[in-house]
Amino acid sequence: MVIKSVNDPSFRKYGKVIKGIDFSASIEVLKTLPCPDADVIYEPGRPELEATPEMKAVRESLYGGMPVQYGYCNGDNIYLNAVEYHRDSEINIAATDCIMLWGSEQDITDDLTYDTSKMEAFLIPAGTAVECYATTLHYAPCNANGNKFRVGVVLPKETNTDLDFSVSSTPEDKLLFARNKWLISHKDANIEGSFAGLVGENIHV
Repeated sequence: MVIKSVNDPSFRKYGKVIKGIDFSASIEVLKTLPCPDADVIYEPGRPELEATPEMKAVRESLYGGMPVQYGYCNGDNIYLNAVEYHRDSEINIAATDCIMLWGSEQDITDDLTYDTSKMEAFLIPAGTAVECYATTLHYAPCNANGNKFRVGVVLPKETNTDLDFSVSSTPEDKLLFARNKWLISHKDANIEGSFAGLVGENIHV
């Protein structure tokens, strides 16, 4: 698989590199948080990250004053396993080099399946923050250069938290996996309770 940089023009349909906000305090915090071997850990919100000085600029500039949460996703992963999307952009802050696999929500078929061959891989260099658009399919980061990853994740408040309701109004509802999180998994990933609609290889980097 070809791995491009987020600075490549082809990244622009998926998101953009964030300029003008200093994320150095966040990166120092991310370096102290758990980072398992052969596994991935995700927390929607972490007090140490939400107390960083850049949080004000993230909330006011990047989200226009909306309530947001600042968590992290750290670990050791080389597989796609699933794709998810939200109704809002997601901000990713790379404390280490990492590779993200991205696709377009517009390529989900009417039967809610998605061909994994349409995914593209992009390297986010350490110290870089990117906005991942709401229509961009994504999931957990992947290792770069054989090293584990550490990535900060900012999203609207309560995103990725447990559902306390059930819904069956539209066909898309069967993808709703958590608050503001629609997910399509690969059968090889065995994600309990998910819709296994990824077609093709469970791609890896």
